[in-house]
Amino acid sequence: MELRDLQAFVAVVQYGNFTRAAEALYISQPTLSKSIQKLEASLKADLLCRTTRQLQLTDIGGVVYEHAQKILHSVLELERSIQDVRNVKSGKIKFGIPPLIGTLFFPEIARKFHEKYPNITLELVEKGAKLIGELVLSGEVDLAIVVLPVENEQFTILPFFENEFVVYVNAEHPLASRSAVTLPELKKEQFITFTAEFALHDFVIRACQSEGFQPQIAYKSSQWDLIFELIALKLGITILPKAIYAKQTNKNVNIIPFETNQLMWQLGIVTLKDSYQSYALKELLTVIQTEIWSWQKIF
Repeated sequence: MELRDLQAFVAVVQYGNFTRAAEALYISQPTLSKSIQKLEASLKADLLCRTTRQLQLTDIGGVVYEHAQKILHSVLELERSIQDVRNVKSGKIKFGIPPLIGTLFFPEIARKFHEKYPNITLELVEKGAKLIGELVLSGEVDLAIVVLPVENEQFTILPFFENEFVVYVNAEHPLASRSAVTLPELKKEQFITFTAEFALHDFVIRACQSEGFQPQIAYKSSQWDLIFELIALKLGITILPKAIYAKQTNKNVNIIPFETNQLMWQLGIVTLKDSYQSYALKELLTVIQTEIWSWQKIF
């Protein structure tokens, strides 16, 4: 059994098919297939069901996948430890951030950190909040900003930011001149939301359901700036954190607070508990901790 074969197997499972996995590993598909066959031969077991359209793991394949992730993560930690010993002030940190959160915070985090450690690279990995936590667990990113609460005992959580939700409407919308609204008043509105892989999608739906109605969703998008363009065209409204208003420039979009701050956006920094933290990662967490108060003050 070789590490490259385990890496190939994990990639096939994570990407869902051989083609995308081969592209991600920069190898040919036949080479990838041989790695999987070689691993199956060494274990004397089939790891993947090849009789269905959708790629599926066998029972043994599930066990191998779970252990392979741990093995590869341990190897990665070994490489990071050696790197720290050789050159403690260089390296790369993979930072998982949902796109909306990245827009607000990543540029300033990167600037502050680069001023102090110009030889350490911050690599931004953008995924929906639902997926970001999984990337931390698998070791694909070193840390991530997620929407709280997160109920997972494998995480170490650092509270990061809190902000109220507001309603975004077209400047000519009947509610645009209101000083405040209640959630039930939005019952007949057409909503524009993030797509299902984003935590904000579920948040809006749950908030509306808690007030006794199912929101009418007209459009879904993975891009916050497109959502604002749709609002500017009078195609619907949305509920988003107030902080994002400062980042958008469309004059046809207004915000309206809720009568009470009942809807709050809470963010946290998560890392894998009891996992090795490189010198660079520890310093990044220190920089973030010293800046948390200032971001809360700005927004």
